[in-house]
Amino acid sequence: MEGLLRKVDGYCERTDFTYWSEPVNALTNAAFLIAAFLLWRRLRGQELPLAIGMCVVLAAIGVGSYLFHTHATIWGAIADTTPIALFILLYIFAANRDFWNLSWQWALLATAGFFPFAALTVPLFQKLPFFEVSAGYWPVPLLIALYATGLRRRAPRTAGGLAIGAGILCASLGFRSVDETVCASFPLGTHFLWHILNGIMLGWMIEVYRRHMVERGA
Repeated sequence: MEGLLRKVDGYCERTDFTYWSEPVNALTNAAFLIAAFLLWRRLRGQELPLAIGMCVVLAAIGVGSYLFHTHATIWGAIADTTPIALFILLYIFAANRDFWNLSWQWALLATAGFFPFAALTVPLFQKLPFFEVSAGYWPVPLLIALYATGLRRRAPRTAGGLAIGAGILCASLGFRSVDETVCASFPLGTHFLWHILNGIMLGWMIEVYRRHMVERGA
């Protein structure tokens, strides 16, 4: 229990461990809640349970990240990262099943392949200047780009949407990575832009999935 309560200071905006030491980082998590609400509304009347699940998890990302940027504890970090991991796995499963037309068993097995993929690529990103700060996240836009490439003939519009998502995520990761670097000249930092762009990107990824399913007549 004591370990879960340990304080964490990893962002430029935080100057102490009071609750509102990161007001901008905390409040910009509204981007996730807004995106989740807007996509949930777009999904009404459509039988897309996986997309609805993505909206629920997207909202949980906003709540978890808010808790982390206010409480700044290990348990807050867990509340922050767990929904992110769940969203990644849920989206990969949906993409495997519905973009590649795999059975749910094969889609689940292919989703499990993300773990060795990350185990192989994270150490590579850790060795690269600039990329090492967010090495744990860079395998995600790489995987999205690979899916976009693979789907360019089978589902070109979906592939294009995925490519846009990968591009937004790369920009988002860039802002996450330079937060501490710019701190001396810009005390607010840039982590809040990671939240805003990620809210846009994750909402867009749900929309890409929704459009794909509508087009195929699901």
